[in-house]
Amino acid sequence: MKGLIFMIKSIFQKYKHAFLLLYGFVYFPWFLYNEKISLEKYHIIYVPIDDKIPFIDFFILPYLLWFVYVAGTMAYFFFKDVKGFYKLCFFLFSGMTLFLIISTIYPNGQNLRPSEFANENIFTMLIQKVYTADGPVNIFPSIHTYNSIGAHIAIARNETLKKYKGLQIGSFILMISIVCSTVFIKQHSILDLIASIVLSIVVYQIVYGNALDFLRVKSTREPDRV
Repeated sequence: MKGLIFMIKSIFQKYKHAFLLLYGFVYFPWFLYNEKISLEKYHIIYVPIDDKIPFIDFFILPYLLWFVYVAGTMAYFFFKDVKGFYKLCFFLFSGMTLFLIISTIYPNGQNLRPSEFANENIFTMLIQKVYTADGPVNIFPSIHTYNSIGAHIAIARNETLKKYKGLQIGSFILMISIVCSTVFIKQHSILDLIASIVLSIVVYQIVYGNALDFLRVKSTREPDRV
């Protein structure tokens, strides 16, 4: 019995940073609430250039890979880099919270989705499923864009992952593909994308600058000066 208690205690101590995942209990109920109220009335996010962006159905693939990309990145940092996990969560959750606040105060949406598809194929079938599951509301800024940028930044800054150039290039290409997919499958206005990029620049300065220096872990302590 003592051995079991010791094991549980050791696991808790090792993975105590899992408490950050409790954010999901705040985010998802709030998100669903916003979805419900926004479907009734929302402000249109649109600029003329949105009409010039082509609909490209195969971009649904990187759009869906976003779920694996972000979840996989978080899993890696959870187990391999606790300090990096804290920073990644601060980055992601800051933008996601601001997104929720904006959606609550200023319900928004878009009318860019095609009413029908010129070609019926596996890609358009997947897009239709995404359209059905995720209404065209609460799109500003684009969380797909913002979280993809956050995941790549974390990967690019990790000392271990920096050694793998192929991984770095692959992550960058996937990030760009996901960002582009948001407008190519008509899930977002270009304004949502731009807002996410600007937001990521601002939050980057906070999270990876000096504002979170308290997360720094020193292996040795400098001797006190007399």
